[in-house]
Amino acid sequence: MSADIIQYFREEMLPHIWCPGCGNGIVLRDFAVALERLNLPRDKVVIVSGIGCSSRAATYLDFDTVHTTHGRALPFATGIKMARPDLNVFVIMGDGDASAIGGNHLIHACRRNIGLTAIVFNNSIYGMTGGQYSPLTARGKKATTAPYGMFEPSFDICRIAEAAGATYVGRATTYHNHLLIRLIVEGAKNKGFSLIEAVTHCPTSFGRRNKMPSPSDMVRWQKENAVWVDKVREGQEQLEEGRFTIGVLHRHEAPEFTEAYMEVVRRASRQ
Repeated sequence: MSADIIQYFREEMLPHIWCPGCGNGIVLRDFAVALERLNLPRDKVVIVSGIGCSSRAATYLDFDTVHTTHGRALPFATGIKMARPDLNVFVIMGDGDASAIGGNHLIHACRRNIGLTAIVFNNSIYGMTGGQYSPLTARGKKATTAPYGMFEPSFDICRIAEAAGATYVGRATTYHNHLLIRLIVEGAKNKGFSLIEAVTHCPTSFGRRNKMPSPSDMVRWQKENAVWVDKVREGQEQLEEGRFTIGVLHRHEAPEFTEAYMEVVRRASRQ
């Protein structure tokens, strides 16, 4: 691990608990690199996580961190940001944590445009609790609860975030890790709610059931199926079924929730 980012880790908590070849360590490293580039004061950063493989990431980082209940990371983070708008609050969630039990909280955090930076580790599976499918598991893929293949359509969490009102939405993969770092940095600087989907890989619970038994198979799949969104917009590439876009998918400006709330407080205090 780079000497530049080891300062951000609780070294006594290492090594991590993730399976060999898991992509979560890559996403965690990229998050730490983004924090190093942002150069934020240590006491101005709070990291909130939910429950699941990815949410263990918060326990390894040497900041003020909150390891919350399943699907409830965003409400906890919202409370922190409302109480202390001056803090830089990051939220780490898994695909099931964010889009299933936490899906309602996600759309309302987007709708409010509250100044949080949410990073969704999407490995397409409930890796920690037995390999069940999640709302982001692609059609046809196998899981313990879909032994003959997923027949339900999956969510596109980035499109949900955009439609719900998030002012910054991006997607990268563990293969495109330089892009992931850039998206996290830009999302943290955005004035409002930012969602960054990190497409990661789970060789243990997902890969071996879906003909990608090694981590390299899964990373190669990311490389071959990710399409830069600018190329799609410019008509240089077609977005065929099973492929997905990466890059800055959406950006717009809107009032940030805590600032709008404080304006209401000021108006009320003048009555």
